[in-house]
Amino acid sequence: MSKLIVTRMEGAVCTALSDDRKILQISLEPQEEGTLLNSIYIGRVQNVRKNINAAFVDIGNGMTGYYSLTDNHRHLYADNKEHKELHIGDEIIVQIEKEAVKTKAPVLTGRITFTGKYTVLTAGKQGVGFSNKITDRGWKAAMKPVLQEAVGNEQALIVRTNGKDASQEELLAEIRHLKELYVNLLKTASYRSCYSLLYQAPAGFLSGIRDAYADQLQEIVTDDEALYSQMQHFLEQEQPEDRGKLRLYQDELLSLTKLYSLERAVELALSKHVWLKSGGYLVIEPTEALVVIDVNTGKYSGKKTMAETILKINLEAAEEIGRQLRLRNLSGIIIVDFIDMKAEEDRRRLLEHLDAVVRRDPVKTTVVEITRLNLVELTRKKIHRPLHEQMAALNAEKPD
Repeated sequence: MSKLIVTRMEGAVCTALSDDRKILQISLEPQEEGTLLNSIYIGRVQNVRKNINAAFVDIGNGMTGYYSLTDNHRHLYADNKEHKELHIGDEIIVQIEKEAVKTKAPVLTGRITFTGKYTVLTAGKQGVGFSNKITDRGWKAAMKPVLQEAVGNEQALIVRTNGKDASQEELLAEIRHLKELYVNLLKTASYRSCYSLLYQAPAGFLSGIRDAYADQLQEIVTDDEALYSQMQHFLEQEQPEDRGKLRLYQDELLSLTKLYSLERAVELALSKHVWLKSGGYLVIEPTEALVVIDVNTGKYSGKKTMAETILKINLEAAEEIGRQLRLRNLSGIIIVDFIDMKAEEDRRRLLEHLDAVVRRDPVKTTVVEITRLNLVELTRKKIHRPLHEQMAALNAEKPD
């Protein structure tokens, strides 16, 4: 069972997921800003680049996003009229699909998505899908036609992992709510000016409540009364069944930051080296193109054979790598240089274990292959900025 901890730290709102006092996830967001991810704007097409089949769309406040024409065949024009093709100056409804990462602009999409606790509704697509973590084929077969009828033919639905424990009535009620959000969005856009914010996505700490696995989340705790009020309102409106999990921590002698050693957790999550219990260690280096992780034997001195020693360290490293990817929110292409193993059976066992580890991650993470150079390649979906970029952004805003 896990706890979601929400507090203020380093001039930011800190959201941390703790499992038996071990921090699994941590994020820092500016206190005075709403989240950009999943927010929806009326933007103006600034440029159309046919050589890369993309457009660049100005959404105001100096922000320009990348809008793929390959992924977006149909555009949501703010004037609600049909246009033959996209031109410079056109005003379209766009959603921030991915935050700006390093030197890359935020990614925009015209396939508007609304996320609930149990489901995700996407306009401009069709079909009903299920989270890979829902394995009950009989339940999926029974629910699919019911959900398809509720969604219709102009939107697509994905049932999230939390959906497996929801009743049919709860699923259908959430679908109706998400569809209403979309209809009202289109109505609102027809009389709003360019650069208008049509939908403000929930703050990161509220999304953390929504996205946590309901059957594993034991408690939501904060020591800040303002944050407590916001979370209480969110739960009353969106997740009344979880209201009992929220608690206001009140201990003037020991803050949540100190109780859960959050400052130390951030410090370790920004460190290049991660020590393993066996005495081995990881070296984690994010680069512009990918993340490189090196596994080393370090101080290990055991009585096992060399092959057994290497397998033991690699298996422990795989477990810790899964945690570190989630903790640091590293994404994109990840290359891991495990200690070389000669036995094919050992390599197979390592890959199977690594695959099992990353399946626990709520963010889609895939073990791709072992390359010809014996490097293990993974991919992790890019959504939020990694922790080191969050921290850099906060430090840049601090006065000298």
